[in-house]
Amino acid sequence: MKNDQTSMLAQPPGLPSVARFALLFGLFVLGAVVAAAGALIQGAWFPGGLLLALAGEVGLCLGGALIARGRGGAVAPAAGWMLAVILLTASRPEGDFVFASDGGSYVFLLGGMAAAVMCATLAPTRQPDGDGVRLGK
Repeated sequence: MKNDQTSMLAQPPGLPSVARFALLFGLFVLGAVVAAAGALIQGAWFPGGLLLALAGEVGLCLGGALIARGRGGAVAPAAGWMLAVILLTASRPEGDFVFASDGGSYVFLLGGMAAAVMCATLAPTRQPDGDGVRLGK
């Protein structure tokens, strides 16, 4: 029997709704798209493109956290970004590659991963609502 006065942290976690799952999956795919676009633009317009690519990733992670009202909204695009970047670092048998071996590519890879971790860590968390969550009530 569920009590209205029980803290949200004391309740067992349930499965996410279909709408929340669709939102997080969409953010995951959007994170992969931002990674692919950032990989192409950071090398094309070096100083500005690198900053634009990293700002796009940070904006997507923080925006996802605000839309989803939790850390899952920041973790989903960060995971999509990291998966796409890792897949783009592999060279093909023909010798083609997306990332050059210059400093800008390493700043994009390492800086993007650090930004994704920071956004996922500092994202706002869900807070319980109502009067029963305050101490002394």
